[in-house]
Amino acid sequence: QVQLVESGGGLVQAGGSLRLSCAASGSVFSINDMGWYRQAPGKQRELVATISKGGSTNSADSVKGRFTISRDNAKNTVYLQMNSLKPEDTAVYYCNADALTRRYWGQGTQVTVSS
Repeated sequence: QVQLVESGGGLVQAGGSLRLSCAASGSVFSINDMGWYRQAPGKQRELVATISKGGSTNSADSVKGRFTISRDNAKNTVYLQMNSLKPEDTAVYYCNADALTRRYWGQGTQVTVSS
């Protein structure tokens, strides 16, 4: 089993920045890719960014140039640095970890961007 705990969400004005963190515990040796997804009210959950164990990244077009995903394997933690935030970035952000046999999700952290 893997447990994921997110932190760093909050309320910010448009143009501001936030940094999300997600710490993994438990069977962390089984984790390969990690990532961030988000879900806005009334919308489906969507990919924000992912990062492999080796550091290869992938991100949604809507956040390229503004959000940066990074990972500290020694701390079993993945980060999402979010800059130039827009009101449309408002959502619950979920951390995920792909392990050997299943995908794990964190509880989510709210990010609200005011205009």
